[in-house]
Amino acid sequence: MLEMISLYLSSKTYQHRTLNFTFSVTGCAEPIDLFTKVNIESLNKSIHIVEETVMEVNPAQLLENGYIILPQVIPPKQLDHLRHSFETLVERQKIVWAKERNAEDPSGGVWETSAQPRVFFNEVVDQETDNTVRFCLHQNTLGVSQKLMSATNAAVTLMALMCNPVKDHGPASWHRDIDPVHQAPLNGMQMDMIKNAPGYVQWNIPLYDDDVFWIVPGSHRRPNTTEEHQHLLTRPQKPIPGGIPVELKAGDGVVYSHIMLHWGSNYSTKLRRTIHLGYRAFGSPVYPIVNHYYWQSDFAQKLSRSISDQFTHFSQLHSAQCDLVESIFRAVETKKAGPFLEGIYTLHPGEEGRMVCLIFLSKLADKVRILKQPETQKMSVKERTSAISEHRLNFYLFEDFAQRFTVDEANLIWQRFATLYELIQKETSRAVLDLSSRVERYQLVNMPINFNLPDFIQSWEN
Repeated sequence: MLEMISLYLSSKTYQHRTLNFTFSVTGCAEPIDLFTKVNIESLNKSIHIVEETVMEVNPAQLLENGYIILPQVIPPKQLDHLRHSFETLVERQKIVWAKERNAEDPSGGVWETSAQPRVFFNEVVDQETDNTVRFCLHQNTLGVSQKLMSATNAAVTLMALMCNPVKDHGPASWHRDIDPVHQAPLNGMQMDMIKNAPGYVQWNIPLYDDDVFWIVPGSHRRPNTTEEHQHLLTRPQKPIPGGIPVELKAGDGVVYSHIMLHWGSNYSTKLRRTIHLGYRAFGSPVYPIVNHYYWQSDFAQKLSRSISDQFTHFSQLHSAQCDLVESIFRAVETKKAGPFLEGIYTLHPGEEGRMVCLIFLSKLADKVRILKQPETQKMSVKERTSAISEHRLNFYLFEDFAQRFTVDEANLIWQRFATLYELIQKETSRAVLDLSSRVERYQLVNMPINFNLPDFIQSWEN
């Protein structure tokens, strides 16, 4: 009698393509040793491939150009099903927006007022439409992102669908999806990525042909030129020299560095349904710029078990990172240099760029301090979210982390960063003419000079 042996291979080379697949081998009297070379060609008739091939990508290409265009990120057989599911989610979100509209808004609320209605589909997904979330866990998205970030683990941070407006809004403004004043000086973030690896990547994957997205290749590696700075100040909605459109067919994708200059060239009524995803690294050389999630893990509990388990895993990764960051803050609080350095080296294994990591932590310490103040705790959730310049979908992670500290501990940790704060503030005052201008904040380029980890430790005595 023929035996059926089910096997799972994490990766194999098959006709020069890498695959992740489940297959069955029939007619074998002896078990197959997975650590022995197998002539895959001779088993063609015995193997049933279930999943799609894993895309080959070159991380160096992303670091050099800032983007990679990949064909058929959505497997062709999944495209129609995903279109149907996403349209269901759009209709659900429209109902939510209609209920949440302000008194002065039209009946559709955000759907009718936004230049680019954006559905955070984790908020409206159910089991019938969970193929939308499963796609975010696919080897073509999560798997490719993990490889590009040189990470032992990766997690999805953002799941959104960008839609066309109900009336023409024209172009948006050129921008970078970072804020040096609230994160770290631009050159520091760029060099951290180039010398180590990107800790975060973004995707646009259209369900229908899309050429709205424009980029300036290579701009992720440098600050704005004088000409670009003036262009962003005076003609932000016009094509910029060096800018090119990213022309994507339905199902294709572009993965890119969000530090790069980019542009929504025309928000018209032409049908647009473009999946917009973010992924962060765990176990990579860097502490990511985006190190939080725009979803709450309970959303996945109503989905299939495999999806729920994956998001539980993502939450566990984040919790372990919070434990590590807390240990670093405790070392700073008690002025223990050894444990502090050990924590920093673990959080940011790459030897270069650790000061960028420290600046990210300084910003987090400031958010914790703000959240612990009695006057802040009397505010509404919306007001507290605004007080630390975060988003309604990720605010809970910051508030949860702040619960690990008393108000006195938070104040003391914040004070330990005082010298670093002063150095950054001095450069900010010099370089940024108008803090209210997003364009001007890009001018905070330079990292503190002659101030490294040993200097930070020494500053605790001040």
